[in-house]
Formats: sequence, C-alpha cells, structure tokens
Amino acid sequence: MDRREAVLRELNLYPIWVRRDRLAPKADDPPPAEVIAEPAPPVADKLRSPEVSTGTDTLTVVPNSMLDGLGWPELKQRVHDCTACKLRAGCTQTVFGVGDENADWLFVGEGPGAEEDALGEPFVGQAGKLLDNMLMAIKLKRGKNVYIANIVKCRPPGNRAPEADEILACMPYLRRQIELIQPKLIVALGKVASNALLGKEATLASLRGKLHDYCGIPLVVTYHPAYLLRSPSEKAKTWHDLCIAVKAFKGVS
Repeated sequence: MDRREAVLRELNLYPIWVRRDRLAPKADDPPPAEVIAEPAPPVADKLRSPEVSTGTDTLTVVPNSMLDGLGWPELKQRVHDCTACKLRAGCTQTVFGVGDENADWLFVGEGPGAEEDALGEPFVGQAGKLLDNMLMAIKLKRGKNVYIANIVKCRPPGNRAPEADEILACMPYLRRQIELIQPKLIVALGKVASNALLGKEATLASLRGKLHDYCGIPLVVTYHPAYLLRSPSEKAKTWHDLCIAVKAFKGVS
C-alpha cells in the first residue's frame, strides 16, 4: 500500500474513492456534481462598520485602513497586543497562524481550541492530524505552499463558537493576512469560517459543492476537521469538496 492509499483509508475514502488511473468509472456511475461559480457576494454591512453596538457595550473595531502597509512582524505584534474584544482576557495567548507566508493555498478555520491555545499554533491535536491527512490526500503538506489561520485569534471559552462581535473585531487581521499572502485559493473549514469570509449567513449544506469568490480569490467550503471527527461519515463529502478545490486551483495556476 502506498502512502496516498494509506491517507485515503484514514479518511474513510478507500476503496470508494480510487484514483482514475487505477479504475475507470462504470457506465452507470452518476455524473459528478456540477461546480457552480458564484459572483462575489456583497460583504455584510456589519463587517464593514468600525463600531458596533453589543447590548450595553460598544465595540470599537480596528478599521482595515489602520492595518494597511503592515508587514508580517508588525501585524503579528498588533495581534499579540490586541484587546479589542473580551476573548483576549480569557485565553493563554493569541494564535496568529502558521505556514508558508507566500502560500498558494490558504485554509481558514473557526478559532483556537484548548490545545491550540496552549501551543500557539492552529489545528493541532486530533483535528490537526486529520487536517494534515486531508492535505496529504491532495498532495499538500503543512508549511509547504500552505498557510493555516482562523477567523478569530483567541480561544473562545469552552471551545464555543465565536460570537458576532468577536468575529467583527478579528476579521481585519485575517483580511490583512490574506492581502500579504495573496493565495490562489482559499478553503473555508466549517460554517463560521465560511459565513465570515463570504459575509453572509448561510448553511454549510447550501455553500458546499460550488465555487465561491473572496475578493477575486476562488473559495471552496467544506467541513471543519473537528466536525469530521464526530461525524466520520461526512469525510466522503469532504473529499468531493477537496476535489473541487484542486480543480479550481488548476484553473488559476
């Protein structure tokens, strides 16, 4: 067994998903899902506002313009020193992102968990191992032409989903990271990442299986690795999403 087959077995995709050079499709096999390119949706107004009311408090958001011109060292320091939302007070450290800063591929998750908060790196532990296997399945590797980041840089308490005001406070940092990386393709992992990047509220089911656009960059939506650990039967759908991503990447390379 070669390494690629071993990875596919780990993803519960073998022998359902077999390389084309090994097995031709049967005549009665269903056709692959159509890849539909969507125009870039308008960014939600709340993601553009420098100030948002959250009940009795008013959250001041770092405007994108204040990050213009910042390089990697300055941006990392700005994130490290950030106190724009309540998450910073309850986490051990910020989790900026990791990988090739000139990568063609950008993977964006939701936010740090307990292990990420302890180590200061996104996607470690079992979810990180699964993400590494997903990368291996499409011939990618963490740190090599791949950058990994999250929507929020601080761990939400109890590993809950980040709230709207927390996403609003942190998105300018991710936008600046994307401007610096200039990836050729973005893969959004999970509903929180997908909705934040696309600027709209939508179900993951409605976003999967098609090609989206983030500021001119192709964007593909799939499941978060942590969800796949709880629902391994969805791994086959994730493989389909990754195939869409590979096809889109070849189209822009």
